[in-house]
Amino acid sequence: MQQNNTVETIIGAIVVIVAAAFIVFAFRSTGAGGLTGYEIRADLPRADGLNVGTDVRLSGIKVGTVSDLSLKPNYLVTVHMRIRKDVQIPTDSSLVVTSSGFLGSSYLSISPGGDEEMLKDGGQITHTQGSVDLMGLVGRFMNGQSGQQQQKPNPNPNPSASPPTANKAPQAQVSGPTPLPKGPGP
Repeated sequence: MQQNNTVETIIGAIVVIVAAAFIVFAFRSTGAGGLTGYEIRADLPRADGLNVGTDVRLSGIKVGTVSDLSLKPNYLVTVHMRIRKDVQIPTDSSLVVTSSGFLGSSYLSISPGGDEEMLKDGGQITHTQGSVDLMGLVGRFMNGQSGQQQQKPNPNPNPSASPPTANKAPQAQVSGPTPLPKGPGP
């Protein structure tokens, strides 16, 4: 009986060690253990799909995370981002909410500008584009409202009647080459 308890204790300790190793690995690989660096912000008209912890990427590489979201009185969303301290972002950079594929998760993509001055702690990105309502676009496409104007109904109830011709400009007639008159031959 004593031997059974020892084996169970050893197996339990191994399970706890493996679980702890997995948790450490998860924190290191996702960067969830806290990101040191500086904070910047941006105002967006739409922030669909963004949450605290959402990735901030520059050239496809994760350089930070969203640290807070707040709604301003003018209905813009202020997004606070924590950026790695080794990454410098020019002041004229732009920020876009995008997604990883059609059904992928949303993230913030920074396109660096060409300015020599860099954003400092508390700086703001002014060139922004909010998220796109993909489901709304798909719905409009499915209903045939893909940006084209719908045809207005014909006000003339009798389709066989010809429309009024008052104010109608005459149409030019196009014809082929004019035949030469036949005359006495050479």
